[in-house]
Amino acid sequence: MRLSFHGAARSVTGSRHLLEVPGFRLLLDCGLFQGRRQDAFRQNRDLGFDPKSLGAVLLSHAHIDHSGALPVLPRHGFSGRVYGTRATADLTEIMLEDSARVQESDCRYVNKKESRRGNVCIRPFYDGADVRKIVRQFEGARYGDQVKIAPRVTASFHDAGHILGSAAIRVKYTARGNTTTVLFSGDLGRSNMPILRDPEPPPPCDILILESTYGDRLHEEAGEGLRKKALELLAHAKTHKSKILVPAFAVGRTQELVMRIKELVGEGRVDPIPIFIDSPLAGKATEVFRRHPECYDEETFKTFSADGDPFASRYIRFISSPEDSKRLNTMKGPCVIISSSGMCEGGRILHHLKHAVQYEANVIVFVGFQAEHTLGRKLVEGWDVVPIFGVPTPRRAQIVKLNGFSAHADRNDLLAYIRAIDRIPDKIFIVHGEEKQALSLSAAIQTEHPGTEVIVPHLGSIHEV
Repeated sequence: MRLSFHGAARSVTGSRHLLEVPGFRLLLDCGLFQGRRQDAFRQNRDLGFDPKSLGAVLLSHAHIDHSGALPVLPRHGFSGRVYGTRATADLTEIMLEDSARVQESDCRYVNKKESRRGNVCIRPFYDGADVRKIVRQFEGARYGDQVKIAPRVTASFHDAGHILGSAAIRVKYTARGNTTTVLFSGDLGRSNMPILRDPEPPPPCDILILESTYGDRLHEEAGEGLRKKALELLAHAKTHKSKILVPAFAVGRTQELVMRIKELVGEGRVDPIPIFIDSPLAGKATEVFRRHPECYDEETFKTFSADGDPFASRYIRFISSPEDSKRLNTMKGPCVIISSSGMCEGGRILHHLKHAVQYEANVIVFVGFQAEHTLGRKLVEGWDVVPIFGVPTPRRAQIVKLNGFSAHADRNDLLAYIRAIDRIPDKIFIVHGEEKQALSLSAAIQTEHPGTEVIVPHLGSIHEV
């Protein structure tokens, strides 16, 4: 068996891990790389492997950094199946459709600017026709089912508690009476978070491929302290009649934020202010949430059953049309605008930032990880001037980071995940984390489990296992 790493190796985005056994190759995730424009173009156009040689893709979840390069595969001869949970299949379809639209829109906008400077135009990585082709190759599975991928290869999906439908993927290869088991964590969630069930305990495995997004740090508690900060932000917006911009993934964080604010209003702790979910994708994703209550935790399931829709309220409005989105830029506060993308690398949030980032009373709130070289990372790091659509723009708005909303396991959660495996794996590969985080987690694992080989692979590295 051979493993090679073609994305999310000593970095966070573009998850692509190739597993090869005699006569069969399968890909774990097929994500889009996000970061510097030139790096993104290079890594997204050269996947690092021949798609035609793949027998299957196993998808951990729908986030674009894990699924966003799928439509490229059929262009290069991939004709196999893409396996994921049923909720992941539904979410991935709408996210890829949105990704194609966003790429086409952003390319038009940038090309209009660049053509005036005499620069070469850029093209999207794929279009809607490519998305429709790959969606026809999707196959949904239930949690825990054994899915036959090839004559000697089976896979199963185990609830990862990260977003709706997310899963750790267990692959079993049997030959000559011997079985080798690989467990790919995907992105792991956290316990006691709203909407979704807690991550499922890991099944036994010989080899573990483990994410490390927050491998060197701990989250603040997602309890009363976080609620107090949210109250302070809403009070600030009312006092200063300002805007709170929240760059958020349309899937997961948006639905959680809505539920958190509804809780505060329902408890009488804050008066409602207008909340605009400015993302056609978020509206569609919320519809998918409504179709998959089997993924909910018990509390959310009861709320859905007893009180109707937990994602709706009179002061919450989903924005679809570009015209309504543009009107938000001239609207006075107080209001909250939640818009994607979560790392500010595309989508409508860029237009809202362009109009709001220069005013001191406005607040930009980050509730998720910001990858290196993204606009979101520059804002979190406090840059005074940031590039928006390639134009240097002064940043005077306040920046607030709320790690308590993170959907990723932190260092303690990741270490606990390994301890929960019945017999510690022989090899652990650390992926989906910047080098500092990955190496820090690797050192902690080696200290706890000195008999285990821990590897932090480089991009393109190949390992016999």
